[in-house]
Amino acid sequence: MKRSIVAIATFLIGITTFAQKKKDLIAEVAQLKAKATEMQGQLNEIAKTKELNLQDSLQSFSYAFGTSIGSNLKTVGFDSLSYNAFSMALEDALRGEEKMEVQDAQMLIKSTIQAKQKALSKAQSAEGERFLADNGKRPEVVTTDSGLQYEILNKGDGAIATSTDKVKVHYTGTLIDGTVFDSSVRRGEPITFGVTQVIQGWTEALLLMPVGSKWKVFIPQSLAYGPRGSGEIPPYAALIFEIELLGIE
Repeated sequence: MKRSIVAIATFLIGITTFAQKKKDLIAEVAQLKAKATEMQGQLNEIAKTKELNLQDSLQSFSYAFGTSIGSNLKTVGFDSLSYNAFSMALEDALRGEEKMEVQDAQMLIKSTIQAKQKALSKAQSAEGERFLADNGKRPEVVTTDSGLQYEILNKGDGAIATSTDKVKVHYTGTLIDGTVFDSSVRRGEPITFGVTQVIQGWTEALLLMPVGSKWKVFIPQSLAYGPRGSGEIPPYAALIFEIELLGIE
């Protein structure tokens, strides 16, 4: 009899304990669902702040300002920033709570850009030298004492210009990676200029080419734009031109 009572009591306690655990579990699940709903709401708010509305004057100005800064940074060799630090700096500056003096900031920007450009220029120069060293091994390529290289595509039999002449040419200029930066051919109109009014590599080639020739000319950076670059041409870039000498004027 006593054993039966103990068994029944144990069973009832077990049921009560299970019921309590089930109740606690249901409560925990409800809390988790509530937290999940709250977090989703927060995520939705964050997503809304990232939506771009260029019809809004402040957003369009902000985006334009960011585009300008990004384009300038890309020009001097940067492809990323610490966007969190950048955003913080903007907010701090607008509130007058900068953590860095403006003069110190400008000096840091200048020195960092200079270091970046120096590293890029060194790499650009080395890349050009490697390209020209390999290119000069091809049997069809002639290398002059100055380091200029040329390959005769079409051999002309006309007159050869002097340093005082003007010439009429068609040309296409590319970087060594094939990027076209200028082309009279694409414009559909040849150009006329003085033999000495162009970069040194061009002048040297023009003084060797008979009229009617079409050459592919490979110009070391020292005979091109050197450290200053020009437009789409980066500093210390070796260049490639296809030049067709149409006439002497």
